[in-house]
Amino acid sequence: MTANLELPKLDTSKGAAFTSDQVTVVFVLGGPGAVKGTQCNRLVEDYHFIHLSAGDLLRAEQNREGSQFGSLINHYITEGLIVPQEITISLLKNNIEENYKKGNTKFLVDGFPRKMDQAITFEEIIVPSKFVLFFDCPEDVMLERLMERGKTSGRVDDNVESIKKRFKTFEETSMPVINMFASKNKVIKIKCDQSVDEVYNDVQKNIKDRL
Repeated sequence: MTANLELPKLDTSKGAAFTSDQVTVVFVLGGPGAVKGTQCNRLVEDYHFIHLSAGDLLRAEQNREGSQFGSLINHYITEGLIVPQEITISLLKNNIEENYKKGNTKFLVDGFPRKMDQAITFEEIIVPSKFVLFFDCPEDVMLERLMERGKTSGRVDDNVESIKKRFKTFEETSMPVINMFASKNKVIKIKCDQSVDEVYNDVQKNIKDRL
């Protein structure tokens, strides 16, 4: 059903759409349930970022009437797998371009990149990232948070089976991305097994000289 779909084309031949002087992108990474969204909301309020959640963009596209990629996105999300980069990067690029036209230049890209090819392609065709905020959280804490969220979220992936698949995917495919950025001194690691306020205090202390 999903195998015959033609994915959007990503043109890397023209170089990045923006320079780092035009647009600031901060990648926000962490395992499922690492309170990335909560922290992003505070950063939006205090630092006037535009918050682009890769997961929210994909879910919106999945539910959009007439979307040719809805069933494919649903399959990947339910299985705890990573949606093909052609779809995710196209959605992010469109949103950054639309916001830039409105005068917005600072973006938190949340839950992305989750694979090495995504990181490389995004920086090739959109803009090099400023740095990565990595929210580091023990799996047992994340599982507890996600199971609690699942009582009200209505999300197809907030169940034990999908959550454990997502943990495995994050460890195998996303941690190498974080390690790659760390080797370039572009990772700020924040411990998340503390209160929301304590986490945010750490974020503020660590980003003040990086923006």
